[in-house]
Amino acid sequence: MNYPKILLAQSVIEICLAKGLTTIIISPGSRNAPLTIGFVNHPKFTCYSVADERCAGFFALGIAQQTQKPVAVVCTSGSALLNYYPAFSEAFYSQIPFVVIAADRPQSKIDIGDGQTIRQENVFINHSLYNANLNENASDQNDFLINTAINSAIINKGPVHINVPFEEPLYETTTNLLVNPKIIIPNPEHQSFNEDLKQYASIWNQTTKKLVLVGVNQPNTIDQIYLEQLANDESVVVMIETTSNLHHPKFINTIDSIITPFSAKDFLDFQPDILITFGGMIVSKRIKALLRKYPPKNHWHIDSLRAYNTFGCLTKHFTVEPNLFFKTFLHQTITLKSDYNIYFQNIKKFRKQKTELYLAKIPFSDFKAFEIILSRLPKNSQLQISNSSPIRYAQLFDIDLSIEVFSNRGTSGIDGCTSTAIGAAVGNKKQTTLITGDIGFLYDSNALWNNYIPKNFKIILINNGGGGIFRILPGHEENSVFNTFFETSHCLTAQHLASMYGLDYHIASDENSLKIKLKTIFETNENPIILEVFTPTLKNDSILLNYFKEII
Repeated sequence: MNYPKILLAQSVIEICLAKGLTTIIISPGSRNAPLTIGFVNHPKFTCYSVADERCAGFFALGIAQQTQKPVAVVCTSGSALLNYYPAFSEAFYSQIPFVVIAADRPQSKIDIGDGQTIRQENVFINHSLYNANLNENASDQNDFLINTAINSAIINKGPVHINVPFEEPLYETTTNLLVNPKIIIPNPEHQSFNEDLKQYASIWNQTTKKLVLVGVNQPNTIDQIYLEQLANDESVVVMIETTSNLHHPKFINTIDSIITPFSAKDFLDFQPDILITFGGMIVSKRIKALLRKYPPKNHWHIDSLRAYNTFGCLTKHFTVEPNLFFKTFLHQTITLKSDYNIYFQNIKKFRKQKTELYLAKIPFSDFKAFEIILSRLPKNSQLQISNSSPIRYAQLFDIDLSIEVFSNRGTSGIDGCTSTAIGAAVGNKKQTTLITGDIGFLYDSNALWNNYIPKNFKIILINNGGGGIFRILPGHEENSVFNTFFETSHCLTAQHLASMYGLDYHIASDENSLKIKLKTIFETNENPIILEVFTPTLKNDSILLNYFKEII
């Protein structure tokens, strides 16, 4: 086989291979030619070509999200590198292993007016777990830096940057492997937990109001026996977000529907003495506001790496995986008589009845569309939800427990949701559906410039003519300033984008056509599909806001 002649490129490639970093997303360029030649010609690497670096970053992120293994992106020098930053920061806050390998010009060419040069070293420093700034020689120091960077991405679950300077000529090859880099093995993944939990069990065993709140969480990470134990404790309420991928009939999964209509007495009745959190970022602004105003005496967060003081009352960070924590902790606890759980089970039942009555009488709208879509997704499939309005609407409905749910909640941006969903579909190989809004879809439309979109990939695009979320936020006024600079009103559709990129295209604009089209798209897997759902711009906000008034 052909290897790049540049020894530094050989070292990068060999160390990646030794560490199992074999999924490589390459964006075309010249300065990264030695890396491209090496990765593409090696049979043990799986390489994808994605031209737009921002899309490439999120595509890689989607694969890594599903495999929980590091994925590398490779680009040329200059501004190409900066386009990875949105995905890089998402990987940081979502704790996803992500490796940027950026070709650079030699340091002697930086800041002298040479073309396609910027200051690349440490460019991601605010969000990077490790920055490996290599020199032009394949030295032992370079090998150490490459090893350390990749090990950091694997062990600490986040993004790293390897900056690789190359001098011309760039395209020369050899049939000889001329390096034998040292491989530094990362620490074993086996985790033990030896912390003495007696004092925490004692607090737990004396407390009749305990809340467990779960954000973004990988599927199948908590044993069912522990979920059952929490669910059947009268003193425990478990609130789960759509992205938690946890399920139990006694868990409360429509958090905003439960707490938004609360009275002053309800707030006080709800206020827990102990709050346990695990998982990633919380979507619900209402639960965050409530717990900040009515904080618990004890807030314990469980995560092997980080603990954010989201509610301003964090008292303990257990640095362990949640499943191991519950295995160690719950057998030291006792169940108490309490009306905490049953009180909120009754509220849940009441809100569900009111929700069904409300849905039966409202006209077609975003709210109605989400009810129809989420109830008709294929079982045992994967759902990707874009940010802004879609993830918030999804929080208001039940989703079949066989469906795995994901969203880019690390930074909560709209910039790469489609690219991430396509990468996730490639990485998981399950039937994948993306539900997205019009602004997020248009913003990431280059995601469709991708030759790897699975044939059974579906995009359900809710087009309400702009950023509908701004209509339900404080400050909304119907005028040209709001419509132009906040809502971003438009009359665009996805029809011509679908045609250009070779996707099938369908539309729905009422309840009946939506039900028919959903049946059609989920029965057809010969080509990726966009189903564009048109909803009334001027009615959606009032229908949603009235919902919270009518479920009291």
